[in-house]
Amino acid sequence: MTTTIKINPYLSGNFAPVSREITTHNLTVTGEIPKNLRGMFLRNGPNPQFSPIGEYHWFDGDGMIHGVHIEDGKASYRNRFVQTRGYCLEKEANQPLWTGMLEPPQMDNPYGPVKNTANTALVYHADRLLALWEGGEPHALTVPELDTLGSHNFDGKLMSPFTAHPKIDPMTGEMMFFGYSMVQPPYLQYGIISPQGDLLKTVPIDLPVGVMMHDFAITENYTIFLDLPFTFRPERMQKGESPLQFEHDTPSRFGIVPRQGNNEDVRWFESNSCYIFHTLNAYEEGDEIVLIACRMNATTVLGEVREETKESDIPRLHEWRFNLKTGQVQEQGLCDLPSEFPRINEQYTGRKNCYGYSGKMAESSEPKFDGIIKHDFEKGGFDIHHFGGHRYGGEPIFAPNPDADKEDEGWLLTFVHDEGSNTSELVIIDAQDFTASPVATIEIPQRVPYGFHGMWLAQ
Repeated sequence: MTTTIKINPYLSGNFAPVSREITTHNLTVTGEIPKNLRGMFLRNGPNPQFSPIGEYHWFDGDGMIHGVHIEDGKASYRNRFVQTRGYCLEKEANQPLWTGMLEPPQMDNPYGPVKNTANTALVYHADRLLALWEGGEPHALTVPELDTLGSHNFDGKLMSPFTAHPKIDPMTGEMMFFGYSMVQPPYLQYGIISPQGDLLKTVPIDLPVGVMMHDFAITENYTIFLDLPFTFRPERMQKGESPLQFEHDTPSRFGIVPRQGNNEDVRWFESNSCYIFHTLNAYEEGDEIVLIACRMNATTVLGEVREETKESDIPRLHEWRFNLKTGQVQEQGLCDLPSEFPRINEQYTGRKNCYGYSGKMAESSEPKFDGIIKHDFEKGGFDIHHFGGHRYGGEPIFAPNPDADKEDEGWLLTFVHDEGSNTSELVIIDAQDFTASPVATIEIPQRVPYGFHGMWLAQ
């Protein structure tokens, strides 16, 4: 009798963690790094330091930042764990102390039921680099060393979790954020941080039930919240079901609030049931608020699969128009190709943009990207940059040319892993010559596992 050992796909191949933290200078460059490209490419992602207890979900791993510093045509690489309280306690114990999100919460864990992994995204605001995880507070890091300074609670003013996807208004310098709780009201809190990094205000927003809210959007004058039917209902546990489920028959709600408004000022718009992990951008046009995001019919991210969810987890770029005068909602698909991790030139955050970029989903049971899609919202249509056979990349980060006078004048950067040679590189693509070969590739001295969100930090 043979026993089949089930291999967790997120602990094998290029999803598997790396154990070494290294620093390497004078990396091998093929092609030529643009002279105007000076700064640091950074990317966060899950990287468990120990073999997990129980079943491992990709979202569980400890945060690790991979950074490539670029200057005068040369590049250096470093990777560092985010040294959260949980990471340090486990390192000291030389073993894992927490289970992951697919296991029951450890209410009897002396260190608390959940671990803030700081593994999801990054933001640079008020001269401070923060590693983000939506269930808790951010962690501050040094640049370029990527050493952890500690958790950051805005001088004790942060009273809620902090989203992995805050939005910075490029004109005012304000940073908008939200925090959600799935288990106790207020289920949503909305906050504003000054350009100098002071938390100015936090206001509660009423939701009928706790939901998983991963992202949101801003325009010049408004903030848009996504109250989508991926709900947490404790009563399901009494029936032996998961408390967190997608409700296919519940409409999606979009709450639009003036930037400085509060709960009384929110206007709610309903549309078809769907789920959104990531927004691309939003802006105002006449009486309408326009939102562009990657829409899925539903989500099975935590494993619940039913007959009607087999087409669920396929994200495609989509547009909603909310008319503030009539209360009507219009929506349409913008691209049939499955894609995720949408990004823009962030100088256009909250303003009308002509271009967007998203990772083109590969035909794979795991979330892999075999190219980048450049969406043209003015002319319609798209172009594709293919990474090549058995090569998979990540989120496309736009680095604007500092001398640019056009929105797409700049470069797209992403780590690409070659599964044939088991090597990783940073590719630099001219956004205006998008389908051509990269202008430069930078060889990374160790494998970079597939991860989550990144950023470009201009010098």
